[in-house]
Amino acid sequence: MDSVDLEVLKSAAQWTRAGFFVTLGTVVRTWGSAPRPVGSMLAIREDGRLVGSVSGGCVEDDLIARIRDGEWPQDRPQLTRYGVTAEQAQRFGLPCGGTLQLVLEPVRDASRIPELLDAISQFRLVVRELDMASGAVRVAPGHRTPPLEFDGVRLITSHGPRHRLVVVGAGQLSKYVASMACALDYHVIVCDPRSEYADAWHADGAELSREMPDDLIVRLQLDSHSAVLTLTHDPKLDDMALLEALKSPAFYIGAIGSRVSNARRRERLSLFDLSSTEIDRLHGPVGMYVGARTPAEIAVAILAEMTAIKNGIDVKQTFALRTVDASVNDDAPACRSTA
Repeated sequence: MDSVDLEVLKSAAQWTRAGFFVTLGTVVRTWGSAPRPVGSMLAIREDGRLVGSVSGGCVEDDLIARIRDGEWPQDRPQLTRYGVTAEQAQRFGLPCGGTLQLVLEPVRDASRIPELLDAISQFRLVVRELDMASGAVRVAPGHRTPPLEFDGVRLITSHGPRHRLVVVGAGQLSKYVASMACALDYHVIVCDPRSEYADAWHADGAELSREMPDDLIVRLQLDSHSAVLTLTHDPKLDDMALLEALKSPAFYIGAIGSRVSNARRRERLSLFDLSSTEIDRLHGPVGMYVGARTPAEIAVAILAEMTAIKNGIDVKQTFALRTVDASVNDDAPACRSTA
């Protein structure tokens, strides 16, 4: 789930434990040009303090005013709508024709927010089902369902890391990649069997594996919500991971290195039981062209490309390759510029 929504749930749980009356707001439907997508969340407590967002700010202002006036669900969830008329759209800062519908849910012990957070912290994917009539909540193991389903009777939301990223190599660059990927809702596993690297490596929210990369990838049984990134420059590790990853349904497989290094890598891979189609799935040199030079900038370039592909953008058509001097920085991502 999105890191902002995770902050919303954590705040709701903390405020409830502290004795505040808290309401959870979730965007369940939009029409026209709504400012925030379905599934966006906020938590607002009785004194008007809030975390999260469901609009550009004006809807939040109205919600704060309503809670201070006592117009708030006390026992059961309720629906509310903004932007039904042109006057409301203008008043609440919605785009022309934009309308959004919110479920406002009073947070109680029965809301099972701590149980939900515990499952998320263990990298489990779960679904939360809210009964609109009674306010009863059910939390159960989930799978990669749509982020939100709402039929007016039940609100079903999916929580937990919906995507998984395996990073081969516990180096400096992998720390930036792991941190950014965690913020983008990935379950990140950094793999490095070399003790001289793994012993000193740490990034909040990421898991460290000392397995051989090919063994890890086979064990994980990668699916279409998985990505693999090799960052060691060591063919004994990178190539082993790629040999397994390129045969999997993973949506993204990338390898760091210069054009020359990647050409040689493709030649090596062609000597094994990989088809040309499978080898062509490899992104390398890796990343979008953003003029990156520092490890943090290179991580931005890599995550930008990964995000584009995850969202269905054809980066090969959108970006054209540019020639660079690979001797400047062999760690530099692919140099791509807007065509």
